[in-house]
Amino acid sequence: METYVIGIAGGSGSGKTTFARKLLESYPDSIALVSCDNYYLSQDDIPFSERVKQNYDSPSALELDLMVKHITDLKRGEDVRCPVYDFKNHTRSGEDMLVKAKPIIIIDGILLFTNEALRKVMDLKIYVETDADERILRRARRDMNERGRSIDSVIEQYLATVKPMHNAFVEPTKLFADIVINGGMSEIALDLVSAKIDQLLKTLK
Repeated sequence: METYVIGIAGGSGSGKTTFARKLLESYPDSIALVSCDNYYLSQDDIPFSERVKQNYDSPSALELDLMVKHITDLKRGEDVRCPVYDFKNHTRSGEDMLVKAKPIIIIDGILLFTNEALRKVMDLKIYVETDADERILRRARRDMNERGRSIDSVIEQYLATVKPMHNAFVEPTKLFADIVINGGMSEIALDLVSAKIDQLLKTLK
């Protein structure tokens, strides 16, 4: 089976995961979605009080070598079991998740383009660019509703690591993108990528 890998990167709260999930909803039988978030390193050996202080917006917080291996395996048509990260406890859950090989593999994450080996397994790289104010508001809503965070902890983390790491690691990787889209809600961008997927599905065997 031939496989085409689409990487979707962008700042935290940019809408990249929303964009990826919209594509998945349109092609549930043809797309496998792999999130970079699940490759955060296990921190079972660190007390919870210390876990909350860690920098989660640096490439060193992720096991990107394992992600490269898994994407490479998927490209070969092999199913993989990826780790599952528990954001409330700031460590891996101890469970894993089966990802079946499909013609289109979509991977998303803020730091996807920082890793050269990971970039090399991507056939198309999309960067989602969104205004910083909008990104922090989306992040605050998500972290409070889905991850049990307080508004104070969201603000503290944003100022301490999210914003400086975005400037240092995320924004510069926009240069590696084949396509830059304005926000993850762009219907025009969604239509364009969908047209590309339609074309691919006619040729991939």
